Amino acid sequence: MLFVCNHNAGRSQMAQAFFEHHAPQDVRAESAGTSPAPAIWPAVVDVMGEVGIDIAARQPQKLSLEMQLHADWAITMGCGDACPYVPAMVEAWDVPDPAGRAIDDVRAIRDGIEAHVVELIDKRLDAIRSDRTAHELRLARLLPPLAREFAETRSPEEIRACADAVLEGFAGARVRSHILTLAHRQTRECLRRDVCDVLAGRGES
Repeated sequence: MLFVCNHNAGRSQMAQAFFEHHAPQDVRAESAGTSPAPAIWPAVVDVMGEVGIDIAARQPQKLSLEMQLHADWAITMGCGDACPYVPAMVEAWDVPDPAGRAIDDVRAIRDGIEAHVVELIDKRLDAIRSDRTAHELRLARLLPPLAREFAETRSPEEIRACADAVLEGFAGARVRSHILTLAHRQTRECLRRDVCDVLAGRGES
């Protein structure tokens, strides 16, 4: 799950925290902003603390291409044209920005976000788990150089099957820096062998 707003200092941070609080452990969340603030808005930290969720140590982060490619489902909140296209399933939640608002208003925004998150988990969790958009996009980026390198020794079906299986191995990774680089390296290593372990495990070699 990827939650996106302008500054990653209020709405998207609360949504991530509530998702982590309510969702099963096999579905993970991340949040980011198109123009990150220096810190989370103090009122947001305060109202989340009131419901037992401590986000004081979190820092706003900038939305990256890697986050977009990895997301299986994305929620944008009130950023309009400033939110870049996320190449996965995207929902837009109409949530007001808590920046500069009175504490009672921030509490109301918090409660609204929690209600959205709970509904998302209750009604669309199976769809989130099964969405393959992000996986297929990563696979599309991974295949061309492999196809060029192994065109004379491996069939396109073998190359795709191996890359697909290697990428699946990274599906639950918490830290995703350089995943495409690592997946490319592992796929190359396997395809260079006389018998590719990944394909053999699938009964395809």
